Amino acid sequence: MKRIILYAVFLMPLSAIAQNSLTLEDCYQLVNANYPLARQTTILVKQSAVDQEVIDTKKLPEFSVAAQATYQSDVISIPIPNAGIDPPNKDQYKATLSVNQLIYGGGAINASLAAEAATLKTKQKEVEVNLYQLKKQVNQLYFSILLTQKKEALLISKQQLLNSRLDEVKSGVKNGVLLPASDKVLETELLKIKQGMTEIKQNKISLIQTLSSIIGTTIPPTVILLKPELTTENQVSVRRPELELFQLKKYQIETAEQLMAKQNSPKLMGFAQGGYGNPGLNMLDNSFQPFYIVGLKISWTPFDWNANKKQRQSLSINKEFVDNEAELFNLKTSIELEQQQTEIDKYSAFIDTDVEIVDLRKEVLKSAESQLKNGVITASAYLTELTNLYEDENTMCTHEIQLMLMKANYNITKGL
Repeated sequence: MKRIILYAVFLMPLSAIAQNSLTLEDCYQLVNANYPLARQTTILVKQSAVDQEVIDTKKLPEFSVAAQATYQSDVISIPIPNAGIDPPNKDQYKATLSVNQLIYGGGAINASLAAEAATLKTKQKEVEVNLYQLKKQVNQLYFSILLTQKKEALLISKQQLLNSRLDEVKSGVKNGVLLPASDKVLETELLKIKQGMTEIKQNKISLIQTLSSIIGTTIPPTVILLKPELTTENQVSVRRPELELFQLKKYQIETAEQLMAKQNSPKLMGFAQGGYGNPGLNMLDNSFQPFYIVGLKISWTPFDWNANKKQRQSLSINKEFVDNEAELFNLKTSIELEQQQTEIDKYSAFIDTDVEIVDLRKEVLKSAESQLKNGVITASAYLTELTNLYEDENTMCTHEIQLMLMKANYNITKGL
């Protein structure tokens, strides 16, 4: 069931692209799914599983095989005349199989497993942080493409308006109401619009190709990027994955400290050794004999000149570095949020003024249209007013996209 849900989540953006539309959230999901860095999460899990298996083997018995043949310059002898005991041979042979089994390790194995699990979580969170940082790059590309769409739509609107006026101007020239060649002025402007459309389309294709590379999915050139509904909340606390990473780093250090503390704990081992040799355990029997030894042994390092303690102190100091990194991150994030909020307020104010400017330009153009029909002004004068309206609409459109970009970046900085 879980696989079906994940499949559906990743399929939704692909379906949206197939329908020739794409949202900003789709791009975020596709980056997390397809960017090459995302595969490291799976690789890390595989690596950690192998490392845990290696640690678990310490719970299993250890086997070793040894064989040796030696020749001694001297051997033990019994200094009793006529004792009837032959000294051992100077050439001796032995083959052994030894088994060691850890019975009690002071919790070192479990501490090692905990440290490995903490390391895995930290590395996975580092991957998540790196992927999260790609979102601002996605924002830049997404809103740049969105801006080209808006500019293209404005040019098409201007083109349609000029085409409708061209017919009127041609009729006015034919009837002698307008000056000859007035229609040529509009036709020239239509050619310039055609050039502008070509440039915008090429820019859009280039931006789409770059975005496609990042999200790992081919985006058709005719795709329509949907305008996101963005809101910002000043009162919400920062929820960046970096903050979780700092906590995981500290936890990783703590597990390393716990592992270090277990290293000098007493360890109880069971052992057994079986062998075949000449001589066997009885050094006075000059024949090949089987033998075995079983027993228990304890190892403990009660005194190491405080080396272990100092190593743990060094690890503890690392937590101070992590705390310092977190403090710096919070400071930089706070400054960045203040700067972004200033930009948001600035563009919001710009747009309020843009609306008034565009409304006034439309009234001026409406008057110019009437004057052009009656031959009061030339086509060039009309074109000037139309261009003024287009440029102001273009400026307002640019401010709107910049405002959305600032809001999207603000939310990414905030971790929303």
